[in-house]
Amino acid sequence: MLFAHDTECGLVAAAGLVNTVGPDREELPDVAALDAFVGVHGWTGRHEHTDAELRQVRALRPRLRRIWYADTDEVVAIVNGLLRESHALPQLVRHDDEPYHVHAVPRDAPLATRMAVEAAMALADLVRMGELTRLRICDHPDCDNVLVDLSKNRSRRFCDAGCGNRAAVSAYRARKAASHSC
Repeated sequence: MLFAHDTECGLVAAAGLVNTVGPDREELPDVAALDAFVGVHGWTGRHEHTDAELRQVRALRPRLRRIWYADTDEVVAIVNGLLRESHALPQLVRHDDEPYHVHAVPRDAPLATRMAVEAAMALADLVRMGELTRLRICDHPDCDNVLVDLSKNRSRRFCDAGCGNRAAVSAYRARKAASHSC
């Protein structure tokens, strides 16, 4: 593990949330989709299952996406803004058989607020450690998904949407076509 467990979870969840929308897709079309997203990323605490909550979570996505394109000073401004607006007060907590980790808002805070603060706290760790280069955009030319490179050798290039496989197949086909044309 490169970072604390809660940092890695926060980063992965933030990237996952950013990737729920794209030019031609909406992966949080309704409350049921948000419920599934919450389950996949293990969010605990308050979850209202309402359209208002869904709108709040969707509204967070562009702000988080901006982080993947920003320089360090802009990332810091976004992170500080998220923490300030959420009245974050970091505290060590233990729940659900998890070891001590940091929460900066109560478990009964709105879901979008908890998502924003968890992302901000995780990103603060990246800034402090000089590791913002681990935030990347998928290398596949037809993809605008973001990713967090948690590999030890910083070699991850593709998102989790199958882009690595598509790139490998394209490269294989190009090599086959080149060998047959000789």
